[in-house]
Amino acid sequence: MSTTSSADLSLRLHGEHSEVAVITLQRAKKRNALSDGLILAIRDTFQNLPASVRAAVIDGEGEHFCAGLDLSELQERDASEGIFHSRMWHQALDCVEKGRVPVIAALHGAVVGGGLELASACHIRVADDSTFFALPEGTRGIFVGGGGSVRIPKLIGAARMTDMMLTGRVYNAADGERIGLAQYLVPGGTALDKALELATRIATNAPMTNYALMHALPRIAEQPGDHGFFTEALISSIAQAAPEAKARVRAFLEGKAAKVKKD
Repeated sequence: MSTTSSADLSLRLHGEHSEVAVITLQRAKKRNALSDGLILAIRDTFQNLPASVRAAVIDGEGEHFCAGLDLSELQERDASEGIFHSRMWHQALDCVEKGRVPVIAALHGAVVGGGLELASACHIRVADDSTFFALPEGTRGIFVGGGGSVRIPKLIGAARMTDMMLTGRVYNAADGERIGLAQYLVPGGTALDKALELATRIATNAPMTNYALMHALPRIAEQPGDHGFFTEALISSIAQAAPEAKARVRAFLEGKAAKVKKD
C-alpha cells in the first residue's frame, strides 16, 4: 500500500497489485465541505490515477462523507462568473463519472448538497446507517451547480429531487437506499470496508467491460431503442474482442471458471 496526500485530499493504493485507489476527503473539521481547492484536487487526482488502478473508492475523513459546499467560500458573482464556476465543478465531477475506472462512494454521516452531487457522480454508493441525504440549496436561495440537477433525478426522479429542494427534506440511510440514493446499506462504520470489497471485486473484471458499463450503458439508456440496440451491438463486439475477454470465455467453456451461484 502506498500513499500520496495534499492538505485536502489523500490517495492510497490498496490491494496486492495496487489495483484499488482509495481517495479520502480530508477536511474533517469542516465536515469535508467542498472548497474550490478540494474540487480541483479531486479533478487532478482522477485525471492522474496510477496505471495500476482498476477501481477507486471515495471516502470522507471523520464523522461525515461531505456536508456540501463550503459556504465560507460563497462569493457574489455576476452571471458569467457563476457559469464558469459551475462549469469548473462539472469538469471535475466528470473526471469521476467519466474517467478510466469505476468509482464507489463510501458514505457516512452527512451527504448533503455538493456532497450528494459528488456521490451521484460515482458509479456505486454504499451507505452506512449513520448516513443522511439532503439538498438544502432551495431553502438557502441558491440552486445546485455541481451537476446535481442532471445526475440526481436519474437516481431518484425529478419529483423526489424537487421535494428535497423545495422543502429541505432529509432522508435517512434506510429511506435513501430505498429510493435509490445508495445501492447498499451496511451497519455503521462499515461503508469503507464494503466499498473496498466491491472495488476489489470490480478490479478483477476485464477493463474494457468496466469501461463499457461506465461509458456506454448510461448513453444507451438515454438513446431511442433502435439507436440503443445498434450501440449495444458495437460495444458488445468491441468488449468481446479484447484478448482478456476471449481468455475468460475460453476458461468458462473449459470448466475452469466459477459459475454464478446465490450468495
